[in-house]
Amino acid sequence: MVYYTKYELKNEEELRSVLQGIDNIFIVSCNKCFKEYSTVSEPEADAVAALAAAAGKTVTGSAKLDFLCNRVQTERKLASCIPTGTENVLVISCGIGVQTIADMQALPTFTATNSLNYIGHHGMALTKKTCGACAQCYLNLTGGICPIVDCSKSLLNGPCGGAKSGKCEVDPNKDCVWGKIYARLKKQGRMEEYLAQGVQTRDYGAVNVEQVKAYVAENRAKRYEGFYGGVHPAEHKDYTEALPLQAFPEPDTVILPLAMHIGAPANPVVKAGDCVKVGQIIGEQVGFVGAPVHSSVSGTVVEVAPHTHPNRGPGVLSVVIRSDGRNTLDESVKPNKPLEELTPDEIIDIVKQKGIVGMGGATFPTYVKLKPGKPIDAVLINGSECEPYLTADHRMMLEYADEIVYGLRAMMKAVSAPEGVILIEDNKPDAIAVMEKAVEPYSNIRVCAAKTQYPEGAEKMLIKKVMGRQVPSGKLPADVGCVVSNASTAKAISDAIQKGMPLIERAVTVTGEYIRKPGNYMVKLGTSVQSLIDYCGGITGEDVTLKMGGPMMGAPISDANVPILKGSNGVIAIAADHTAPQECIKCGRCVDVCPMELEPLNFAKYTDLGDAQTLLKLNIMDCFSCKCCEYVCSSKIPLVAKIAAGKGLVAPLLKKK
Repeated sequence: MVYYTKYELKNEEELRSVLQGIDNIFIVSCNKCFKEYSTVSEPEADAVAALAAAAGKTVTGSAKLDFLCNRVQTERKLASCIPTGTENVLVISCGIGVQTIADMQALPTFTATNSLNYIGHHGMALTKKTCGACAQCYLNLTGGICPIVDCSKSLLNGPCGGAKSGKCEVDPNKDCVWGKIYARLKKQGRMEEYLAQGVQTRDYGAVNVEQVKAYVAENRAKRYEGFYGGVHPAEHKDYTEALPLQAFPEPDTVILPLAMHIGAPANPVVKAGDCVKVGQIIGEQVGFVGAPVHSSVSGTVVEVAPHTHPNRGPGVLSVVIRSDGRNTLDESVKPNKPLEELTPDEIIDIVKQKGIVGMGGATFPTYVKLKPGKPIDAVLINGSECEPYLTADHRMMLEYADEIVYGLRAMMKAVSAPEGVILIEDNKPDAIAVMEKAVEPYSNIRVCAAKTQYPEGAEKMLIKKVMGRQVPSGKLPADVGCVVSNASTAKAISDAIQKGMPLIERAVTVTGEYIRKPGNYMVKLGTSVQSLIDYCGGITGEDVTLKMGGPMMGAPISDANVPILKGSNGVIAIAADHTAPQECIKCGRCVDVCPMELEPLNFAKYTDLGDAQTLLKLNIMDCFSCKCCEYVCSSKIPLVAKIAAGKGLVAPLLKKK
């Protein structure tokens, strides 16, 4: 493997020169990037510590970190690392890592390395500071601020005299970097040290940095907007975004799994030969985290037996019903009192009895969310629909805006929330306009138009973007005063209150390059996926991947003879990917894009090693399988599958707690 690390240790003579004027040193080293990945620490920090000790210097401690230039994670890791009594920080990394550390804290910061071989660019480096890879690092002289990159003229010996009000004469939107260097050196009492260095000259032939600078300029602007990480996959929503919802033809037979939600499967309360009606309960809730299941058609129960579930595989107990085509409503399906007359407890009970769960894919029982046991400041409606290809929620907002607002108001009343917010990505301007019109009568409800970014629809990302709040590791949205629900779920709550209708149908997008006639449909739960595909003209290719859901978090299905569930927001047919995985090259891109600020490459490595304790320490359970890491993986490693396996290793440890 080519070794791509972007720095080398200064020689011993140079290191002794750096150490000569400093003492009480804390050493921070980067474990390098773009290299063959192993869990063995790099040796440079120990070598420098030994050299410092031999020179009579006190080393107060050290830290060896992955991707030092990732400020978000580095700040967290170093928060309590640097001991009292430390006077100087010595950094072993490329210039980007050095600048990150120098900018984070007030201690004088020095580098023990020179940056070089900068033919590419690491994703971590898309921060405010960057490195020109000049192979002649000046950061020791300038307080950790790079004059090569941050000065428009790359001046090495002080300001040009052309700055106006502290702004560069070349770029009036840019602070004069030499003003910043002077202020930092003066604050650290190092001006005399700098002035004693004499005139510096630069060898412009050492390395060509224009490619690096252009790359940084192109990408830096988007780095930390909204929430940490995320990706921008091709949307492919044009197939169906303009197609209205259509009622899908009545199925002849439905297969209704008794496990269409997170939690224990429902218990069947019907048997073969029973006649059932639309909205009649066929499966009773089991446990606190659970939901009942209702018939989506009227007809006769054919059997109660195990069938293949699109997410859980074969052997899931299901109720099979042959429709009589009459759609006779059960007597329990009748409107409730007006929302104004319902108490919070009555709203929660309706949501519970009507089997409503999160319809964005997670299928968590909604009534549980409405019993948070702590104060709630806001109910947030997720209208982002950030998964590529899918447009079902988009159409719901266009065609059922008033019902969605009604459902939101019901949830706000249930949890006594003073505010409601509907987040919609800015790639849906028509939905933003419709929903803004729908909320006009309500001063405590607003629409938030957000920049498109995957996985914006994940509740913790949505909370951070809308409310500016970080949900701590292991905590829930309610712990920061929020309840999050999907737009389709809000519509289902409206139907439950205003019509008395349980959750028996949902909007589904059928789309992809290999679907002959894509569309958006209102589909009865239990309808066969194959019947949707057939109705849309079938699949037009052979080497095709079929997924329930979107391309990022959707589950591949090898058999289309499985039913539509409460969380089935789409069926897509896309090109199969046969790229063979390679060894991890430690490029760090997965760390760069993880919205939960985790380290997916370490999850893969320690899962392979079977090290459950380390996986738990690295917070593997915070991963919600958004697939950002796998999407950008240079080596095409199946990271999500490895993380799932890692969670399996950790599960026994959690049971012991």
